[in-house]
Amino acid sequence: MTDHDQKDMEQRVDARIVETLDYWIEQLGRLCAQPSISAQRLGIDECAELTATMLREQGFAAEILPTGGSPVVYGAAPGRGERTLLFYNHYDVQPPEPLELWNTPPFTLTRIGDTLYARGVSDDKGQLITRMAAAAAVRDVLGEFPINLKYFVEGEEEVGSPNIPGAIAAHKDKFAADACIWEFGGIDFAGRATQTLGMRGLCYVELEVQTASLDCHSGLGGSLIPNAAWRLVWALSTIKGPDERIRIPGFYDNAHPATARDLAYLAAQPDQSAEMLETYGVAGFLRGMTGGEELRRAAVFEPTATINGLNSGYQGPGAKTVLPAQATAKVDFRLIPDQTPEEIVPLLRAHLDAEGFPDVQVRYLAGVKPARTDPDHPFVQLSIQAAADVYGGMPIVEPLIGGSGPLHPFIHELGLPVVTSGCGHPHSRVHAPNENIRIPDFINGIKHTARIITRFAEM
Repeated sequence: MTDHDQKDMEQRVDARIVETLDYWIEQLGRLCAQPSISAQRLGIDECAELTATMLREQGFAAEILPTGGSPVVYGAAPGRGERTLLFYNHYDVQPPEPLELWNTPPFTLTRIGDTLYARGVSDDKGQLITRMAAAAAVRDVLGEFPINLKYFVEGEEEVGSPNIPGAIAAHKDKFAADACIWEFGGIDFAGRATQTLGMRGLCYVELEVQTASLDCHSGLGGSLIPNAAWRLVWALSTIKGPDERIRIPGFYDNAHPATARDLAYLAAQPDQSAEMLETYGVAGFLRGMTGGEELRRAAVFEPTATINGLNSGYQGPGAKTVLPAQATAKVDFRLIPDQTPEEIVPLLRAHLDAEGFPDVQVRYLAGVKPARTDPDHPFVQLSIQAAADVYGGMPIVEPLIGGSGPLHPFIHELGLPVVTSGCGHPHSRVHAPNENIRIPDFINGIKHTARIITRFAEM
């Protein structure tokens, strides 16, 4: 296909995307209306069935593959060419609580101006619909898919994707492909497209200590009986110091620093520290960081230990003088290549024992390994150029991002280069009340995905 023919075809695809926009917004509303909260196992099977039905309506053969937890929806359709592109998405969402902070019903897609609100509209149902809409527009213009297309849509991403490595191992032939578009994509604070090439890993644990068989009157037992809350606080204080350095021996052994190529990408990224401070309402960053490359490097190329929640004793209104017998904490560790959750848990256990806390239990809840795609892969460069054409400027390339996901088996087991495209924006409020996407971003996400499909066929 000549450059002129390619451009003409892409313009016709873009026009088709705009023509069918209302239909795809309706489909997005249909998907968002089905609750699918993996943390509560609410609506999961129903949403898997709906996702499979919607794929079948678009001409895909769809199956629901059981796992040890939520099922994976697999869809496939043949194309004219030999190459195969895999879409990875998830149909599960975060709980909508606190409900009182929503301005619209969380499971009713609501349009206000050019913004669409609903739980999951950005993470990840809107992203899934951009792939369906892009594939349909390309098919409508060309009369067929130019490449083979596959979908891997899981239902446990919001709880750590514990069964995804096993699902890939069990169905490796089904998910065989030549490249993959990951679950998310979008723009930064300034409206520039972003291209993500890697994700940090995650090790999520729960710590628990019990010091007595029941709670005690604090006046009777305060001088005599061990307090579970203090016991846990003291244990937690050994994990990380005020300097933010994690004090677990061996924790950093496999944490590889950013390469010269990584630092070059980071240096090319815009300084968005002011926007972050404003968005999160904080006066400054940790360790006195003020922005620039140091901040960007710390955001993704440093592992972390974060207390997600603490629970012990009385937390209701007023006073209750009680000495708690039991205390728990949720803690996540964000990992960088080549740390693994499997190595962190025994290191944590050994550390607590050495610090005199053998009574603090460690329960491993979830984890994924860090992973990243080679930035020089031709498919990565194809996606970058496609984004530049849609958004009118070169995208911001992120060699690694702070978040985590089940990227590792797609890169290291299926052997796929992975890129991103989609409809997210920094104020999408994912995981928070009033989650949203904007219709112009939705359209651009569809266009970017469509260009990846058509150009991959010609690559």
